[in-house]
Amino acid sequence: MTFPYDDLIKLCVSLLLGGIIGAERERYKKDAGLRTTILISIGSTLFTILSERLGTSMGANLDTTRIAANIVSGVGFLGAGVILQEHGRVKGLTTAATIWISAAIGMACGAGEFFLAGITSLLTMIVLVAFTKIEDKLEVSVEERTYEITSKISWEKYKEIKSLFKSYGLIITKSKQEKKAGGDMVLTLEVSGPSKKHDKVVQKILSDKEIKEYWF
Repeated sequence: MTFPYDDLIKLCVSLLLGGIIGAERERYKKDAGLRTTILISIGSTLFTILSERLGTSMGANLDTTRIAANIVSGVGFLGAGVILQEHGRVKGLTTAATIWISAAIGMACGAGEFFLAGITSLLTMIVLVAFTKIEDKLEVSVEERTYEITSKISWEKYKEIKSLFKSYGLIITKSKQEKKAGGDMVLTLEVSGPSKKHDKVVQKILSDKEIKEYWF
């Protein structure tokens, strides 16, 4: 029995390409990070290799694409696991799509289509990195959020919170202030603007020690 050098090369290339995509996901702390993406890519490569090998060894009438075709269905379950609905917003679609494309790249490696796998990985990185910056500049991902922020009653704090949203170019469409037991106030704001700018405001809110509670 000869050592399967070709298979080893396929698995190593799959590990490399899956690692490149996974590193980008890990950098932004996504649910499917470095290790997950690598395992999906390598697993898809192995299933593709086995699909072809089992079909060859068990007869010409066996469908060699059956195992590989079911990779798509299996990866669909993984992708569905990272899609969440939170306060009326759907999150995780890009991560789910990344899982799906990582499996496809792994299958390409398993089939020995290294050039195709490499080009697909390059295009995937362009979408994940470059297109994110373009999206930020175009500000196409506009969404509406409702914030409930609790802090001590203070006119200055009230103006500071509203100014925070305005400083990031977000539009406050509706606001309401209520007194709360213990000398606190609850500021309810309906805010519209790009998703990325919402996220930046949330980071500021999290770091503000004077804000006791928040919800959005």
